[in-house]
This record gives sequence, C-alpha cells and structure tokens, in this order.
Amino acid sequence: MLSLLIFTPLIGSLVIALLPRENKDLLRRVALLFSLVPVALVAIMWARYDTAAEGMQFVERIPWIPAVGIQYFLGVDGISFPMLAVTALVTTLAILASFNIQERVKEFMALMLLLETGMLGVFVALDYFLFYIFWEVVLVPMYFIIGIWGGPRREYAAIKFFIYTLLGSVVMLVGILALYFQSGLGTFDMLAIAEQARLNPTAQYWIFLLLFFGFAVKVPIFPFHTWLPDAHVEAPTGGSMLLAGVLLKMGTYGFYRISYPTLPDAAKAFAIVMGVLGVINIIYGALVAMAQKDFKKMVAYSSISHMGFVLLGLAAMTPMSMAGGLFVMISHGLISPMMFFFAGTVIYERTHTRMLPEMSALFTKMPVAATLLAFAAFANLGLPGLSGFAGEFFTLTGAFEPLTSLVAVAVLGMVLTAAYHLMMMRQILMGDATAEAAGHAAAHAHGHGAAGHGALAAVRLPDLTLREAIVSAPLMVSIVLFGVAPSILLRIFNPSIQALLSRMGGL
Repeated sequence: MLSLLIFTPLIGSLVIALLPRENKDLLRRVALLFSLVPVALVAIMWARYDTAAEGMQFVERIPWIPAVGIQYFLGVDGISFPMLAVTALVTTLAILASFNIQERVKEFMALMLLLETGMLGVFVALDYFLFYIFWEVVLVPMYFIIGIWGGPRREYAAIKFFIYTLLGSVVMLVGILALYFQSGLGTFDMLAIAEQARLNPTAQYWIFLLLFFGFAVKVPIFPFHTWLPDAHVEAPTGGSMLLAGVLLKMGTYGFYRISYPTLPDAAKAFAIVMGVLGVINIIYGALVAMAQKDFKKMVAYSSISHMGFVLLGLAAMTPMSMAGGLFVMISHGLISPMMFFFAGTVIYERTHTRMLPEMSALFTKMPVAATLLAFAAFANLGLPGLSGFAGEFFTLTGAFEPLTSLVAVAVLGMVLTAAYHLMMMRQILMGDATAEAAGHAAAHAHGHGAAGHGALAAVRLPDLTLREAIVSAPLMVSIVLFGVAPSILLRIFNPSIQALLSRMGGL
C-alpha cells in the first residue's frame, strides 16, 4: 500500500514526460488524475488505520544493501500518517491551482508529481538511507519550480533555497552517519537504533546538533530562516502551497521521528534552547509579518511564527504539548496553502498586485472570494472553532507548567498575529471602492487597457471561479472539522506520542 502511495506520482511524472507538450489540457488532467490516486489510497488507509496501536502500521520491509544494513523499510504511525493525508490533499489542490500555468506545462506537472513522491517518501521511510534519498529528492523539483516559474527574482530565490537546504542536508547526513557508526548495530533501521542503541550523552549531544542544523533550516528556525520569504514570494502559487503546507513540516517531523526518540538525553538537555528558539520564531515572525507590504511575504513570515508553536510543544515534552505541536503542523498544513492560494492566485490574478496599500474594498468588488479570504485569515490568527486555535491551545496548555514564562511570551505572539491579520483585512477587504485605491489596482491590472486607471471603482472584479472554489472547499471543510472535533486527530496522535515519551524516560 505504501509503495503504491509513494510511486504512483513518480509513474505519473514519467507518463507526462511521454505525452506531447502541445496538449496542455491533457497534461494538466493526467497530472491531476495521478495526484488523486494517493488521496484515494490515504482514504482507504484511514479506514483501516488502528487508532489504538502504538507501533508502525502498513509496514513493508525488504533487504536492500545487506552489507551495510540498508533496507527498503516503510511504515506509518500516529506521527506520520496525518502528514501523509495533508501531503496527498495539498498536492492535488496545488496542481489544480496551477492550471493557470501556461509556459512549459509538461515540465511543471512532471516536477510537481516528482516532488510529491519525495514528500510522501520522507514521511514513511524508516531506514535512514532511504529517508535521506527522499529528503534530497524533494530539493531538486522545488528548485526548478521556483527557478523557472517563479517571479522576477526567481533565480536568486531558487539558488538561495538550494544552497541553504543542501547545506542543512549535508550536515544532517554527517549526523546520520555518526549515528550509524556510534550505535554499533550495523543497520540504518530508525526503529532499531532508537530502541537498541546505547549512546553516551556526549555523542548524543553532537549528533543532536548535527541533525538539528538539518531540520532547523527546513522548519525554518531563526536565524536559518532567511531563505523562506524569498522562496515563498518568488515561487508560483502551487510551489508556495507545497512549500508552506508540507516542506516546512519535514523539519519538525524530523525532531519527532528521529531526534527525540533516538537521542533522548540530548533532547532533554536542549529542551530550553528549543523553547527559546520557538518563542523567538513566534514573536519575530509575527513582528516582521506585521511590517510587510507584500501580501505573500506577510503570509511567509506568519509561517515562521506558527512553526514556533511546534518547537515550543517539543520543548515542553508533555503529552499534550507534543500532541499540540503535531496538531499545529497539520492545521498549518491546511491553512497556509489556502492563504497562499488567495494571495498568489485569487487576489493577484484580478488586481495584478500583491502590495497591501494598493488594494482596498475587495468585499464590495468580489464578495465571495473576499469572504473566503477572511475565513482563511481568521483560521490563521487562531479563531476558536477553527483548527488553528485548537493546535495552539493544546500546545500552550501542555507547555504551561514546565515552561510558564515562555508560554507567557508566546501568548503575546498570538496577540500580534491577530493584530496583523486584522490590519490586513481592514486594508484590503474593508472600506469604500474609492477611485484612488481602485486606481492603484487598475494601473497594475489594466496597464494600457481600455478600462482606465479609475474604472475599477465602478465595477466588480470577477468573483471566485469554480476551480478556485474546488481548491478552497476541502481546505475549509478540514479546517472547520478539526477545529470543532479535534479528537479526530488526537486519537491518531496520542498512542504514538505516549510511546515516544515512554521511550524518552516516561516524562
């Protein structure tokens, strides 16, 4: 089941490579069809998933390179399975959102499916060698997606993304090799090393730091975050949706899957550092987001802020905080793609600007689209009843007793997050369709067109299309469902979190 899940998109990528590039509609439909297969497989797996089980499910294990203990070893548990669901769903929606791509459609769709194979592989690989291969596979298609179909500074953003993440990956590889040799078990099996290796604290500290660097770049954790805003701003909408929805979670997933169960002494020793870095992410990301004039850059910095809650949950190491961190990963994986879809496609394609001061009164010009954007913004700022609030609530509640002072500062971040989202909505959704505000947008949207600079004040912009509604609907339903009934996810998380914490010493 897992092999089929991983490699169906790769097969789709190869099929697209054989199709004629002139038939763009066929290329888009084939890409969408192959991306729907993992969604269907995840749905089947969800129906069969045993929420009471602590261990791995749907396991596949085949010897690969026995001489050095490398296996083709796949499996999922409560930590990885929800991320599979998010990856499958968001990839399908990102491909659908990218139907407006006109240049080199064949290459774009092939790369999106190749990217999906890498992302799914990261969340199911239980052998370090296999894990690293999938981790690196993700890097290449995203580099080209940003570098070819991105904005005006796409080459700079793509190279910066590649250098940062490659450097993090190489350092992480050193940590993996150190773990392999220090364990003395002669295997790259993640579970065997976590359960059987008896590493001395000094070795744990060094290996933890090496792995930390690789994961920190991906999250990204301050001060390794500077690649993210450039990558987000320049990436095409589909790329931004996957970057925010899935790629950032690979870093925090690494802490849950590798660092904490395998290096428990180091995890406890560095807990306060993780907590401080998490709070810095929360506050810094929120403050910088508040200062942005570019809509996509504001959403990019909000991602940095939200990932800080995951770090805080990891630092507290209580059952509720750890589950809350996972909840934030899933929630942000649904909300941020919707925010980037509206910033990069729904709003930009109509106004031809992402600059907040150049937009105004969108409620009167495109009421349905504006309402959905408001929904996404409220979800992102943590409105009770939506999934964003549930994740942050569990994280802060679980972290309150062990890290009271840090939680007090993190709450300030929630206030700042609400403030800049409300400022954004007041700026672009509220107000009258004045000729001055409309003129800014019209200048971008029409240029030399017959509509003229002030004409936008007198007409509505095209409202939400059917394709845009189809992209938005599954995200909205999931956000409401997990906000109202968080136990759906918690039932999956809890057994694996309890097993992880008992392995760390029963904290």
